[in-house]
Amino acid sequence: MPVNKSKAAFRTIAELAEELGVATHVLRFWETKFEQIKPMKTSGGRRYYRPDDVKLIKTIKHYLYDERYTIEGVQKLFKEKGLKAILGDEIQKDFFVEAPQDIELDGNARKILTKIKEELSMVQGQLKQILSE
Repeated sequence: MPVNKSKAAFRTIAELAEELGVATHVLRFWETKFEQIKPMKTSGGRRYYRPDDVKLIKTIKHYLYDERYTIEGVQKLFKEKGLKAILGDEIQKDFFVEAPQDIELDGNARKILTKIKEELSMVQGQLKQILSE
């Protein structure tokens, strides 16, 4: 039974598989072949696909199923033309930024981040305690 969700809503792997008419294992396989597919994952490993992930996967499916490209052919197409040219500018997720370089922190920034990390650890501990009660 199809779920009527907003285009902006996140999709589970089952919802996306049903929407596209493919099996869930196909989506997991495509994740291994296309590094651009990076759904959000919960700590339990449950996948949530953002609208941009859905658009990318629909594009991959189109090239594989409709245009009859091979996986290698789609990979080559993405590499040669670039995702921005294929998917368009309205993509929200930044597929187009290169991997971040190592960032140098001065002493003050390091202290601030250390304090934030400690506070987050404290909040995490409190949440675990609340959830275990």
